[in-house]
Amino acid sequence: MFTDLALLQERARPAVLGLFRIVVALLFACHGAATLFGVLGGSHGKAPGFGQWPGWWAAAIQLVGGVLVLLGLAARPAALLCSGSMAYAYFSVHQEHALWPIQNGGEPSVMFCFAFLLIAAAGPGGLALGALVWRRGSSPAALSA
Repeated sequence: MFTDLALLQERARPAVLGLFRIVVALLFACHGAATLFGVLGGSHGKAPGFGQWPGWWAAAIQLVGGVLVLLGLAARPAALLCSGSMAYAYFSVHQEHALWPIQNGGEPSVMFCFAFLLIAAAGPGGLALGALVWRRGSSPAALSA
């Protein structure tokens, strides 16, 4: 019985991790789109100007990084960048208001930070377009050239 469960877990892991990656990245990309373009509830009149630090850059990372992770293209480096941007957001914006995320409004930053850190460490899982690129015989060196 335990071997059946272990086999099921092994087979389900790529699909579950892929689904996790897709949901997290979609939500993250929606934050970026809302901030940059005023869609999906918008930025409530507070859209940052083009290139403005850190708001515009954070939203650009959310949108572009989120889409890359969502599609599973360069998912590990993109997820690491997204994780780092959320760590920066937490410590530069939220942490100064209170110690705990529940007190300072930083729960989304912490959750996204650790979710993307998991994706960066574990890989994109199943349903990743990057896997299709590698399967077609392309080498990483050929794709980066």
